[in-house]
Amino acid sequence: MYFKLFCVVSALSLFSKCHCLGEKDEIQNHCDLLRQWLAPSSVTVELNKKGFHREVTTTVEFRSKELCGVKVLLIHRWPRDVYVDPYQLASLSDQNKWKILLDSPIDLEVPAHEASGFVTYVYPFSTGPTSKLFKVTIPIHGRYHKPSFDGKMFKSVDIEAPELLLRTEKCAQLSSLEPHTVVDAPCTASNSSTCSWVKVKPQQDLNPVSFQLPVGDGSLVAHVCGGTLLVTMICCVALSKYMWKHQII
Repeated sequence: MYFKLFCVVSALSLFSKCHCLGEKDEIQNHCDLLRQWLAPSSVTVELNKKGFHREVTTTVEFRSKELCGVKVLLIHRWPRDVYVDPYQLASLSDQNKWKILLDSPIDLEVPAHEASGFVTYVYPFSTGPTSKLFKVTIPIHGRYHKPSFDGKMFKSVDIEAPELLLRTEKCAQLSSLEPHTVVDAPCTASNSSTCSWVKVKPQQDLNPVSFQLPVGDGSLVAHVCGGTLLVTMICCVALSKYMWKHQII
């Protein structure tokens, strides 16, 4: 009887070791596949529309095969010259396959010289294996600038390309993926905690995309203010005479 019990315990112990080895091999295999995803990928940034209201479209194409469980994150660092509308982004997130997180509240009314830069975290998602190709379009809006006193009629705004990060829960030892850089960022768009992500190096050096915003002519400030005051006074006088003539109280 004791011999039978010893055999059962030995068999269970052996099965447990085999299971652990299999799980370890699976994790190592997943890390190897993630390393393939970290190969330089194609990232393109396009700027669409004109005027103060633009769209920044980022297209990412991986060269590796599909892999389940890989999370993708795009980090955009925006200058103070532009802003995004959180309510507009919320409606777009419901229509498209991505979620977005802002690092700070956005004031839609302040001019550029009173604003500060901000960061957006974009999380594309899918129900199946992570896609090799995805596209994210973010609408941005230009802020008003101080009038220029040096004759410049436009302000140039540079939009930097986003950082591309990857993460997978099945490969926790991201330090083994050197020389790739490991950074901390919010795990999901809910911003409940931070996780370690690996930064992907693009195939090519990405130059910022630029556009120009019109600015006022500072030398005309006195003329514009004087003209505005004059027109306001004329309208007030005309309105007062009309009210007096028709006895409107």
